[in-house]
Amino acid sequence: MAKRDTYNYNLKHGRKVVYKGTTNDLDKRAQEHASAGKKFTHIQQVGRVKTEDGARRTETKQLSAYRGNNGGKNPKYNKTKKG
Repeated sequence: MAKRDTYNYNLKHGRKVVYKGTTNDLDKRAQEHASAGKKFTHIQQVGRVKTEDGARRTETKQLSAYRGNNGGKNPKYNKTKKG
């Protein structure tokens, strides 16, 4: 059975989602985003911990839904359709 150790998350600037992603360490990932110069106010866990494959599938669905609600555009820092 695959290990459940991966989270989906939103990087937010105020109430606006600027990035959607997956990680197994939310604090470390927030530090990496900050070091890369991304402007955000907080990181938000979305849903429960999942397997890596499950989290990637969820991320793809979440990005598709985001684009559907935002004129086909990704969050500011997501560069491709898969994140």
